Amino acid sequence: MPFAALAAATTPTAHIGLGLAAVGRPGYINLHRDRDLPADRDPDALRARTHELLDAAYAQGVRYVDTARSYGRAEEFLAEWLNARPAFTDLVVGSKWGYTYTADWSTDAERHEVKDHSLAAFERQYAETRELLGDRLSLYQVHSVTPDSPALADKELLHRLTALAADGVTVGLSTSGPAQADAIRAALAVTVDGEPLFRTVQATYNALETSAAPALAEAHDAGLTVIVKEGMANGRLAGEEAPAVFQEIAADAGVGGDAVALALVLHQPWAGVVLSGAATAAQLSGNLHAAVVDLDEEQRTGLDALVEEPEAYWRHRAGLPWH
Repeated sequence: MPFAALAAATTPTAHIGLGLAAVGRPGYINLHRDRDLPADRDPDALRARTHELLDAAYAQGVRYVDTARSYGRAEEFLAEWLNARPAFTDLVVGSKWGYTYTADWSTDAERHEVKDHSLAAFERQYAETRELLGDRLSLYQVHSVTPDSPALADKELLHRLTALAADGVTVGLSTSGPAQADAIRAALAVTVDGEPLFRTVQATYNALETSAAPALAEAHDAGLTVIVKEGMANGRLAGEEAPAVFQEIAADAGVGGDAVALALVLHQPWAGVVLSGAATAAQLSGNLHAAVVDLDEEQRTGLDALVEEPEAYWRHRAGLPWH
């Protein structure tokens, strides 16, 4: 398992990963992203920003980087950075397949990505990922699995993913939507030749959306590494957008609301890696303070009051504009 080294790491920030969704393409749904990136978001500008973030993350102890085929040119930017730093052999690299980026470097595209969990899509995208990341790829995840995804039932695809695992690449999945728990449990039941296929699961969990927690605990107990995405709810739990209880806890701890949001996730006993989706080096440093934030029972109770119904949470998320 590629995360074995992280499990044994003594540096707290080793359990915080860097996700590249916000910097590999000009448009994304995080709040205030229009203020976080340069006005001219040509590929060179975002390449430079991605490399700056990767340098800052590695220097501060981050050892997992998460990308995807649909994150614009994020895999390409990461590959260039890795190729220039061959000594960084302790970095775990995960990517995802199942969505194709279709915005053609525009923030005004009608559709920014198209989902396809077919065997043909896997073969095409895996070849593209391998061409860029080569043997630095540690983890390949099915992107945004839902309970009805063919990736959970297509026997030919499942056998191909098993062959990928036999070649040394860990196979995982990410989930999205109000039925995340159902998708996780369905994935836990997937076996090929009597052996479980998926070894990691990446899911949305934060103070507003906690519905996947029981299933994530089950995944952890089954031996899967749990990766948590969107711990700040696409910016709703950071900065001036953060609820008052976040701001109060943050002020007492001398950190930002973003650190409190990620600390809440880190405190979950099943959480293996928590992703930062920072778009600036300053945001990343603030996120990494989560590793030293302690939350007492009273504070956690206050945060529990923020939970939304999953359908309402995901409806709100679906309405966020691509900045």
